[in-house]
Amino acid sequence: MHQELMSLPKTLAEDVAQNLVMVARLIDEEPEQAYAYSRIALRLASRVAAVREAAGFAAYATQKYSEALAEFRAARRMTGHVELWPVMADCERGMGRPERALEMAGAPEVQKLDKAGQVEMRLVAAGARRDLGQLDAAIVTLQSPELASNSVQPWTPRLRYAYADALLAAGREDEAREWFAKALESDKDGATDASDRLAEMDGVDFVDALDEDGDDDADIADEREAEYAADEPDSAPDEDDDRADVDVDVEAADDLVVDVEDDKGPADKA
Repeated sequence: MHQELMSLPKTLAEDVAQNLVMVARLIDEEPEQAYAYSRIALRLASRVAAVREAAGFAAYATQKYSEALAEFRAARRMTGHVELWPVMADCERGMGRPERALEMAGAPEVQKLDKAGQVEMRLVAAGARRDLGQLDAAIVTLQSPELASNSVQPWTPRLRYAYADALLAAGREDEAREWFAKALESDKDGATDASDRLAEMDGVDFVDALDEDGDDDADIADEREAEYAADEPDSAPDEDDDRADVDVDVEAADDLVVDVEDDKGPADKA
């Protein structure tokens, strides 16, 4: 991406980089705001592939699948790369076209994907099968050497989770529980809610720890906080605070704007 932005005039490159940084920072927690920043970057530099890709992921995060697919296609035309193929297929699912997603799962482009991309494509294909009500086919689609392997890879928790979820949907509860447990065991970063699913299957209810007096305790805490605040000397606001998060250069953007599907893969809604 750094090299792509360097093709722009310096001031323009910095403006685009700042917006892409904000997309990367906000896409998980505030996807609508990330989308707004992506539109600004797109307006400034629509001929930069990294901008089109970021705009695609921002649109995808806000479930604007048709728009996301158009941006991914544009980025792919510019670069000739196939890495976006699985998420493009998942956009077809989002648009209500699971048959098209399955066609893409059988396309020659899949063979050009790395192992992570092929696993993502398998997850998308299984999701498409479920969209069509083909639960047994979805289960078979997920059965693979990657699923059977004891080696834990970045995709392992989501692959095991998708398999457990498909088993549960098919009424195979004992097997589903086993695979939710395996998903949890491999999920060190909390990429799935396998622990909640296990608790639900085991009939464990999580209750609010706040008792009946909790509101009173909260009121007391608020009063004490107000007292402490009254004792603190006033400080003048920093006029530069609002600029602090966006005063970055192109190199910073190159570090921060990472491939967002690392955190949210295409099959998250499977």
